Amino acid sequence: MLRRLFSSDAISVDFGLLVARVGIGLSMLLFHGWGKITGGPETWARVGGNMENLGITVYPVVWGFLAAFAESVCSSLLILGVLFRPAAFLLAFTMMVAATRHLSLPADSPASGWSGASHALEIMSIAICFLFTGPGRFSLTPRR
Repeated sequence: MLRRLFSSDAISVDFGLLVARVGIGLSMLLFHGWGKITGGPETWARVGGNMENLGITVYPVVWGFLAAFAESVCSSLLILGVLFRPAAFLLAFTMMVAATRHLSLPADSPASGWSGASHALEIMSIAICFLFTGPGRFSLTPRR
């Protein structure tokens, strides 16, 4: 059984996707999304203000709520494998905005530059990979 699990067979790929989904999903939900989604309108306005880096200055509370939604609800959907690709897309977009925020900070800020943006870029890369792979067989999404 272990030999098959660590092979290139479909079951090992599906198991790898499950581990990645649960690991990334729980990390995003617990360490990033939960505080934002429960933070309320003040937190959402602060987070949504980062859309200014993309030239969007209207409705920061709405944009902040959408970021909190992506980091909490969409992370939960990734874990379950439900509405997987839309959830992965929203999470990738949110991480792209987070990366642009870090890259736009003044150089003397502790979270500035590429090292500050690295976590968001890593999560964005994984979310884009999920767009291509789908959730794998170990999900709550019915198989065709």
